[in-house]
Amino acid sequence: MADDKDDVLSTPGHLISLAARSFARLSEARLKPLGFAPGHLPVLVALRDGYASTQRDLARFAKVEQPPMAQMLNRMERDGLIERKPDPKDGRSQKISLTPMALKRMPMAIETLMDGNREALIGLTDEQKALFKGLLVHIIANLDQLLQGET
Repeated sequence: MADDKDDVLSTPGHLISLAARSFARLSEARLKPLGFAPGHLPVLVALRDGYASTQRDLARFAKVEQPPMAQMLNRMERDGLIERKPDPKDGRSQKISLTPMALKRMPMAIETLMDGNREALIGLTDEQKALFKGLLVHIIANLDQLLQGET
């Protein structure tokens, strides 16, 4: 019985999950003093780079459902990171943009995250880092495809 348990705990899915939780805890601890949370970064980048400007598009970009995105945007607005204005083309929708404060703090937040990633990969060669990243991208694509078949 212990062999089955050990096998389950050493699967790629479990190990990736452990790594993701550790990255999230590290990121949360380092981003909190800057007024950000790890979940904010996809939204901040999407808004900064013009990938999305509505709640629906942000949810799609960040690969989260609408209700959690609405909650996150409410918190981000409360914390002064985003502002919402009525969409002049669609009265039912709002355009979301970053506040000057968020824009000012973003470079430091991104550098903080990059530092954490560099530190987590200490001891790996550049080739190993590139291979690891490529493998993760491939696995995520496989999982996305599998999930599309499930819904």
